[in-house]
Amino acid sequence: MSNLPARLKELRAERGVNQDQVADAVQVSKSLIAAFETSRLAPQQDTAAALDAFFDTGDEIQKLSAEARKNRKPTPSWFRPWRDVEETAVILRYFQATLIPGLLQTEDYARAVFASTGMLSDDEVASRVAQRLERQAAILDRADRPAFAFIIDAAALRCGPPAIAKDQLLHLADTGARSNIFVHVVPDSAGLHPGRSGSFALATMEVGGAVGLLDDFYEGRVTAEPTHVTGLERTWQTITAVALPCDQSRDLILRLVNDYDDPATKLAQVQP
Repeated sequence: MSNLPARLKELRAERGVNQDQVADAVQVSKSLIAAFETSRLAPQQDTAAALDAFFDTGDEIQKLSAEARKNRKPTPSWFRPWRDVEETAVILRYFQATLIPGLLQTEDYARAVFASTGMLSDDEVASRVAQRLERQAAILDRADRPAFAFIIDAAALRCGPPAIAKDQLLHLADTGARSNIFVHVVPDSAGLHPGRSGSFALATMEVGGAVGLLDDFYEGRVTAEPTHVTGLERTWQTITAVALPCDQSRDLILRLVNDYDDPATKLAQVQP
């Protein structure tokens, strides 16, 4: 077993710094440092290298992190090609019709999503959540900062237990404030549009060309077939035409947040 969490706490105590200060030094979130120190996540290579540089520990944290990642349950085989794409693409676009996109989910929301299937044990749910958080850290905090665009159907914003929905919406608004992340909402007033057929993602590669990911009930499907990618591009453009601009989308998200503080308001009736 890797003693990475204990070692990180020890180093932080020796330096006399808190989690916020470590997070600022290596340019990640405080919640990510907390996840490293509680064994929920292991740093990716670039983050581990930054931690080694901050603590002046050579490559110690990089080795401990590699060991910790090796001991984790492997990523499903069907998803590995898409993880490789996400780690190298220069533009990433995601459309979600029913849920908050995985890269933007809070830990509690992700846990609720996986638990809702009714097919996973508690240990399996915990493993899936850890994998999702690790993916978020690896992709959203990439050093080369790709451009992200997320389009979310308004119905997805109102899906989830009230106890976690408010924090999820706040997280969505905060993440959308990053300069390289653009969050759009398709309002209820848009009516029928091609995105109602299902969620998907598109990645534009640095060397040219694009790769698509199609969601399925059991597993997704990665495709670089030109006709498939062209079809997804056309669908993306059509959905973009009915989605709200980023500022109006953020306003809608924050209005939904406010509704959780006002029980007299019915969320389903909120309109942009």
